[in-house]
Amino acid sequence: MSKRFNLREFQQEVLDKLQAQATSGKQISTLGIQIGAENWLVDMADIGEVLPPPALTAVPLTQDWFCGVANVRGNLCSVVDLAAFMQQAATPREARNRVLLLNARFGFNTGLLVSQVLGLRDSQSWQLQTAQDNSFLLDEEGAVWHKLDIETLINQPEFLQISV
Repeated sequence: MSKRFNLREFQQEVLDKLQAQATSGKQISTLGIQIGAENWLVDMADIGEVLPPPALTAVPLTQDWFCGVANVRGNLCSVVDLAAFMQQAATPREARNRVLLLNARFGFNTGLLVSQVLGLRDSQSWQLQTAQDNSFLLDEEGAVWHKLDIETLINQPEFLQISV
């Protein structure tokens, strides 16, 4: 029951923020997420839905970062552990984990397992930094944020090759 309460609370919080944006005329289109110990931003247009991790069915002879497949309202979805895919430690399974389902326009029934969702972020005033061919943003508090490009991610040959 507490999971349901927490999900409702999260959804209400997102709804309140969206309504506040609508009244202020300001549009925030990025979602803050945590992958491993790193902060990332993902474009809201790239995400179809955010949900708690569903029950997974393991698929034999697949990469360690491929969590398995899940039934999400009658649709079979593959679930990928983004931290493990990025060659970090696998995401420890916790109540705060979330799965980001990709927008249907990508043509993939895929969910991305993340450590947690940090909420909507307005990164327009953040400072862009570049170091060793790697660009990132610094927020007002000096925290580092990376940009997750879903299009680039799903077009990587490694992402498409789940077998070992």
